[in-house]
Amino acid sequence: MKVALESNAIFMGIEYLAVFCSGLAGGLAAVRKHYDIFSILIISWVTALGGGIVRDVLLGSVPPAGISDRGLVLSALASGIVVALAYLEISHFIWTLIVVDAMALGLFAVNGTAKAMAYDTSGMTAVFMGMITALAGGLIRDILINEVPIIIRDKHWYAVPSFFGCVLTVIVGKFVKARMLDISQEMALDILIVVIVVAMRILSVKFNIMLPGAAKRTHMHLITQTRYLRRPVIHPNVSVREVPDDVPTSSHPSTEHPSRS
Repeated sequence: MKVALESNAIFMGIEYLAVFCSGLAGGLAAVRKHYDIFSILIISWVTALGGGIVRDVLLGSVPPAGISDRGLVLSALASGIVVALAYLEISHFIWTLIVVDAMALGLFAVNGTAKAMAYDTSGMTAVFMGMITALAGGLIRDILINEVPIIIRDKHWYAVPSFFGCVLTVIVGKFVKARMLDISQEMALDILIVVIVVAMRILSVKFNIMLPGAAKRTHMHLITQTRYLRRPVIHPNVSVREVPDDVPTSSHPSTEHPSRS
């Protein structure tokens, strides 16, 4: 059973473009680590198709498309070759790379979720499969090159847009299953979801939008604790007897030892 994005040659071309863009991102990470050409190709292939392979194995769709679809494999390897030959030129187009990576994020989220729903999974499972498709490739790449995964390292929205894209795709799939939408309407909504995911990712980077972290203590929280620090200093061999606060200081008995004759 083919999903909407796989039912038209144009959308298949877009999927190949997403694989190519992901492969570029993986290849650039490998070049920065000064890897050889073979390692660059491996990292590009893992980044582009690793998420889809994990998804297909979990869904029982074997052999996975990442090793059986010639077009997808060649697209991933071609991206590694392009990076190896034109790294100096590509590395200058930072925003271009951010945009194409966001496109891959959105396309993989929608396609992975829709493919999971085609296997009659629950909505929650489909969301997980979509996020695995979109994020697992980059996760495996970062582990292989010994870096903190980008979904943790990048403070801007990365996993959040893919999550929203997966949820929206599940909602659209439910309407399609209820025969409230036809295939053309589903494809139009799939495109809209991809645009939303891309926009969320780009706006997050552009305007430095981040999710809040854990609550931090402020100075005001510490003011109430200072009273616990104001304790009398009691020296050894000196006895101190509690005296009511209203007794004058002059009436306090002397705490000094009497002089010995």
